[in-house]
Amino acid sequence: MSKIWQRGIRYFSYASSIEKGQSRVIDASLTLIRERAKLKGELVRLIGGAKASASLLGVPLGHNSSFLQGPAFAPPRIREAIWCGSTNSSTEEGKELKDARVLTDVGDVPVQEIRDCGVDDDRLMNVISESVKLVMEEEPLRPLVLGGDHSISYPVVRAVSEKLGGPVDILHLDAHPDIYDCFEGNKYSHASSFARIMEGGYARRLLQVGIRSINQEGREQGKRFGVEQYEMRTFSRDRQILENLKLGEGVKGVYISIDVDCLDPAFAPGVSHIEPGGLSFRDVLNILHNLQGDVVGADVVEFNPQRDTVDGMTAMVAAKLVRELAAKISK
Repeated sequence: MSKIWQRGIRYFSYASSIEKGQSRVIDASLTLIRERAKLKGELVRLIGGAKASASLLGVPLGHNSSFLQGPAFAPPRIREAIWCGSTNSSTEEGKELKDARVLTDVGDVPVQEIRDCGVDDDRLMNVISESVKLVMEEEPLRPLVLGGDHSISYPVVRAVSEKLGGPVDILHLDAHPDIYDCFEGNKYSHASSFARIMEGGYARRLLQVGIRSINQEGREQGKRFGVEQYEMRTFSRDRQILENLKLGEGVKGVYISIDVDCLDPAFAPGVSHIEPGGLSFRDVLNILHNLQGDVVGADVVEFNPQRDTVDGMTAMVAAKLVRELAAKISK
């Protein structure tokens, strides 16, 4: 047997071992989410009376950010703020967060551990999608996802659409449209997530609100996909429309994606891309509270704890967004 042939066999054996190891890590990760979802789903069903219940799923991913990767550290900071004790556990609509029929938590997808064993983004995105589907299998749980950068919205929306068997309407609040075809050569960039969603046919309507950092490509891509883009420069004119939205009829429901930088930095300084001239916090709540539609999933993304104030102001802002989304989802 030639030395070249021997080296080839050794390389194949090594590659096969790596592949098996990666598969074991992925299987263990999905088992973790599956068992937690089963536990929380059974709890909600035993209590009874819930048609839909929000369930937190953390996706601590930051490497698809084009600037800073701090959003990877956001999920635990948001959870800490939700339960920090500085306020009560009721939402503005009067729902009690300590009621499992309103909010449960299935933990985090172990993104870093998966990446540490060499799993590429194609497989990682599949793991995120499968994790979301595992949550949805445990009726009446619905995913309320904590990012992470905005690249996570693609695998989450894909999973929601595939699990429900059709497209959804998406309400996307953001300073940026995140619809580049392939930003900086990365098809999974946080700046390209909605291009992937629209290409896949996972959304019928995409409404983008709070936009104030958009270039020619963003507008052209918006026209290509039929996106309804509401820029901040016309917000005073559009307010009446945006505070009286009715979405989801004729499709599988409504998905809400909130990039924390949709807010003016006066309200949320702890973001990677600070963009003045944004929405007030009450603007966002008015849009959410008045929205008519069946919310089947949501995410809160792009909070960067490494840029937050010392007292965790933006963490509290992100936490309140999560609280109000939980109230919107649960019924």
